[in-house]
Amino acid sequence: MQASIQNRIFFGLVVLLATTVLEPLRAIPRLDLNDYPQPIAGQQRWVIQLPGLLAKSPDPVLSTNAVDWRVQLIVGRTSQLDCNQNHLAGQGLRMERLQGAEQRMLYSVAGAVKVMSTRMVCPPDEPMRESFLGLGSKPYLVPYNASFPIVVDVPGGLEVRWWLWRAEITRREATKL
Repeated sequence: MQASIQNRIFFGLVVLLATTVLEPLRAIPRLDLNDYPQPIAGQQRWVIQLPGLLAKSPDPVLSTNAVDWRVQLIVGRTSQLDCNQNHLAGQGLRMERLQGAEQRMLYSVAGAVKVMSTRMVCPPDEPMRESFLGLGSKPYLVPYNASFPIVVDVPGGLEVRWWLWRAEITRREATKL
């Protein structure tokens, strides 16, 4: 009986110690948007709070150093589409460095964004499909920084998605011509 109580106390202390020591390692910085101006009328604010620690990749070739990572911002819209090729047209993302706020950026899309289509005749039995259309043809990459949120203001009706890019550890030589 005495050993059982001691084991429970020991186990409880181990769990308490593990949670107090390991929990700060998983902590996500507090979301603080005080330095950011309010979105202008007609715009919706999207915020990405990057995790401080990510699970280690099973691929040993990929870098585990956050300095080598990038976040691709994808602004777009989910739309019902027919058989035609479609894309979003409009001004792409722009970055504004906030004055007095070290390393804080505000990303935004200004102006109208429209769905462009080839407008060809579709077969009559072709069903409509739901698909996400991204704005712009080039990826918009920002450095990975878990200390600050990524704040994106876009016109209403658009949404923001993101991908994480991790670099390989090895650098390859180019061929000199």
